[in-house]
Amino acid sequence: MRIGLAADNGSWHKGRLKAALTALGHEPVLFSLADVAVVTGGGEPLRVPGFSDALPDGVLLRTIAGGTFEATTMRLGVLHALVASGVTVWNSPVAIERSVDKGATSLLVARAGLPTPDTFVVSKREAAAEIVTREAAPGRPLVLKPLFGSQGEGLQLVERPEDLPPEDAVNRVYYLQRYVPRSDGLWRDYRVFVCEGRAIAGMIREGDGWITNVHRGGRPHAWAMPARAADLAEAAAAAVGVDYTGVDLVEDGEGGFLVLEVNSMPAWSGLQRVTEVDIAGAIGRGFLNAVRAARPALRPALIAAQG
Repeated sequence: MRIGLAADNGSWHKGRLKAALTALGHEPVLFSLADVAVVTGGGEPLRVPGFSDALPDGVLLRTIAGGTFEATTMRLGVLHALVASGVTVWNSPVAIERSVDKGATSLLVARAGLPTPDTFVVSKREAAAEIVTREAAPGRPLVLKPLFGSQGEGLQLVERPEDLPPEDAVNRVYYLQRYVPRSDGLWRDYRVFVCEGRAIAGMIREGDGWITNVHRGGRPHAWAMPARAADLAEAAAAAVGVDYTGVDLVEDGEGGFLVLEVNSMPAWSGLQRVTEVDIAGAIGRGFLNAVRAARPALRPALIAAQG
């Protein structure tokens, strides 16, 4: 099998995935999407490093390097071109576009009828100010999130219209979501890792403030994940169409959960510290299963490699 691992940063995760795929019998070619080129005039125009004679059978995507809008558009275009050529890509570019855009995620989760905090996405500050006036108050804030943000960066509590930043500061998109406090006053939420449609691990995240991301100092704790949380996370992953994902949940105060976010390029170093599940191994197996399903001729070799 010809397998690529696209990872621009994050040596810990990259190393875990490489080791998992190697243990499953398939040494991946490491490359960056930033190094893929389009060259016309002879042969396959999409040139992927490490695959000089033909495109790979599958590409496992860990990260897309940050950059300009043009650079990101090109890299997503590369992923779309790979899919169009029959290459299995995990996660798919469509899933990435849906989950990176928090507005699209909220729309899909709501359309699927899944519980999620009230969310408002508008382009103009005047419209955002009207929403804050109507929906927020001192002690009852909305959360302003960057549309394309991750790992808890750029979050802001908004209680009054004057708390809203100017349009340029939010790239002319205001994503506002109702803040859901806990009745016990703890700063706590939950991360569920879903792979191949199944919730395989989960953790509690606790912080010294309302932002609980492990990247921002949140503490992971082991969690006996209830079935209702696993079911909701699986349904959210299906609604967005992601192959592997970290789904963030909060308690609704009535014994249930609400979906906050669905992440298409999730980190799991914190989760791995509090679970016995080999997350990289699960991703590797799921990815190879997808390649096998897309290319039946490879089935015997994959079965032999995976035992």
